[in-house]
Amino acid sequence: MKHLLTMKLLCALCILSVLTVACKDDETYAEQKEKERKAVSAFIERDPLVLMGPDDEILLNTRKMNIISQEQFEAQDSMTDVSQNQYVLFGNTGIYMQIVRKGGGHKLRHGETKRVICRYWEYNIMGDSLQTTNNTFYWATNPDIMDVSNNSGTISASFNTSINGGGAMFLTYGVSNGNSTAVPTGWVVPLSYINLGRQTSEGIALVRMIVPHSSGTADATNNVYPCFYEISYEEMRD
Repeated sequence: MKHLLTMKLLCALCILSVLTVACKDDETYAEQKEKERKAVSAFIERDPLVLMGPDDEILLNTRKMNIISQEQFEAQDSMTDVSQNQYVLFGNTGIYMQIVRKGGGHKLRHGETKRVICRYWEYNIMGDSLQTTNNTFYWATNPDIMDVSNNSGTISASFNTSINGGGAMFLTYGVSNGNSTAVPTGWVVPLSYINLGRQTSEGIALVRMIVPHSSGTADATNNVYPCFYEISYEEMRD
């Protein structure tokens, strides 16, 4: 069953890639980036937007996003006001991030390495559809696992496949990219601001992000499309 679902994910991704490339044969990279920029701008302004899951359940109503600067974000103790639907824009990458919960535990310290469980929804903004997720009953015992490290303030991460063979993110994108365990750089950004801990009364860290192609998966980078993510980060037990 697992292999069947994996093949379906890979086939769907291959079809999406072929169609995307075919449509872009006559477009320049600059034109593709401009289409991406317009799609992100429209997504931010949409009110409301309901994301639908595989069983047509309501996942999230994003509402019109309130974009704040990095300066305001830092003045708010590196936090976003969810009641105002705030998202901070990182101008150097084009990533928009909302911290829903910072989580219990503590930020990744210098010289520290942790194993982190990630559960996520991935929504293709250009395709206006849910693309992949491991937030289903099937993937409940087989999430994506990352090994993260802080080396002198530089945080790095890679998917761990030795424990469970990889979750939905790795099996969809890593396998088709030569079994690469590289984590999208967009997924690493929150690790500088959230706490990594186990499930407590404070809950585990939860973020929502718009990730442009340049900080996304290899498929997003190659085909120039942005994704909206909701991702939780939980320290894995030894």
